[in-house]
Amino acid sequence: MLTLSYLKHIEDLLRARHNNDANFRLCHYFDLIAGTSTGAIIASALAVGHTVAFVQGKYRELVGRVFKRGLLRWGVIRAKLDAQTLERALQSEEVLGSQTTLGSPKLQTGLMVMTKRIDTSSPWPLTNNPRGTYFGPRPNSTAIPNADFPLWRVVRASTAAPHYFKPEHLKVATQDVNGKAQTVVGDFVDGGVSTANNPALQALHVALFDGFKLRWQTGTNKLLLISVGTGRRNPKRKIPWFAAGHAVKALVSMMDDCSALVETQLQWMSVSDTAREIDREIGTLANDHIALQPLFTYQRYDVEFSTGWIQENLHTTYTEKVLQNLEKMDDPRNLEALEQLGTHAAQRQIKGSHFPTAFNL
Repeated sequence: MLTLSYLKHIEDLLRARHNNDANFRLCHYFDLIAGTSTGAIIASALAVGHTVAFVQGKYRELVGRVFKRGLLRWGVIRAKLDAQTLERALQSEEVLGSQTTLGSPKLQTGLMVMTKRIDTSSPWPLTNNPRGTYFGPRPNSTAIPNADFPLWRVVRASTAAPHYFKPEHLKVATQDVNGKAQTVVGDFVDGGVSTANNPALQALHVALFDGFKLRWQTGTNKLLLISVGTGRRNPKRKIPWFAAGHAVKALVSMMDDCSALVETQLQWMSVSDTAREIDREIGTLANDHIALQPLFTYQRYDVEFSTGWIQENLHTTYTEKVLQNLEKMDDPRNLEALEQLGTHAAQRQIKGSHFPTAFNL
C-alpha cells in the first residue's frame, strides 16, 4: 500500500500533464514495468492496463483474506499462509485472467517479473519481450516458451516468499524418458531471494544488455528509471535471536544489503534528484561517475521506518513503536496507516521535474 500510494501520485501527476485524459494509464507512459514479490502483482496489474486506484481497491479487498493464518500454520513445518485466495484473485478476469499468458496481447507494455527457481538456484527475470531468447519456441528445444507461461502463475511464483507461501510449481519443459514424454517442473520462490529484491537494476539490465535484445539507448533524456520501494527497515533496530525466526530475519537482512547495493549502483550510473546517503563513507555518490556522462535519469522513492528519518525527510512525527509495527510484512491492520504514510511521503518527495518533458507522450 505504501508503494501504491507513491504510484497513485505519479499517475495523477502524469495524467494531469497529458490533458487529464481519464483513459491515461501508467502502461502508456512506461515502456517497461518490473516487479518482485508484491511488486510483481502491482507491475502485472499495471501492465495489463489497470489504474493504480483499481489495484489499491483490490489490495484493500483481499489483504485480510490473503494474510489470514490458520491454527496449524506457523511457518516452520508448513507455509505460514495459504495462497489459494491470492491465486483465485490473480486468475479472475477482472485482474489478470486465468488464460492470460506472458505473451498475451492483453499486456499493453513491457513487463518483467522477477522470480527464482530454487531447485536450480537460478534467478529468472521473466519478460514479455518478443525478441527474448527464451520467449518463443527454439529449434531442438523441449523447453516451454516463456510466452506460454500463465501470467498468474508467473506472478504467484514471484510472491512465493519462503516461510509465508509454498513454492510455485511451474511446468518449464518436457523430456523423453524411455520413450515417454515427461513434464519437467521447476520450483519457484519469491524473486526477493536473489539480488533483485529491488528489481530496478535487473530491469536496467533487461533494457540495456545485448543478451536481452532490447538494446535501448542511454542518456539522461533517453532513459528514465523510476524506482518505488515498500519501506526500508530501520537498520539500527536490533533483531531478536530465536532459531527459525532468526533465520528468516537473517535472510531479510541479506535482502536489505542487496537492495542497498542496487541503489548504490544505480546512483553511480545516473543523474538523480532523489539520491540518498547510502552510508556515511560513500554518501550519495554525487562526485562518483561510472562513465563520462550519466547513463540515465533515475528517481527513487521510499520511506525508512525510523523516527529520525521520518522527522528529517517528511517533517512529521511517528513513535518508534508505531514504525516498528509498520515493518511487519504480514499484518493487514497496517494497511490504512501505510497508505497514509505513503500518500504523505509522495506529496513531499515527488516533483514534476523528476519526469523530464523529453519523456512526455
